[in-house]
Amino acid sequence: MDGCEGWSEEMLERGVLRDGGGLGPPAESRAVQVRRRQMLLSDGPFAETKEQIGGYCFIECGDMDEAVKIAAAHPAAGYGTIVVREVWIPPQP
Repeated sequence: MDGCEGWSEEMLERGVLRDGGGLGPPAESRAVQVRRRQMLLSDGPFAETKEQIGGYCFIECGDMDEAVKIAAAHPAAGYGTIVVREVWIPPQP
């Protein structure tokens, strides 16, 4: 969280930050898969992982361009990678 002070407060004031939080370290994580009705459980950290997901921010924006600008303003963008994804809403029948 080094250098992240102020960003959350600014985004709350702008009304775009809806939720967020940090995640625990990879060594304390578990991966769950179900194959052929059998649960497979693996303890972290995972050798295949190149990067760690440190947390998430759930923002509400008008479009992807606005979300990218908000992500670029996050202090972690200066030393890590911010991935911007839309929330998938399944179609209603």
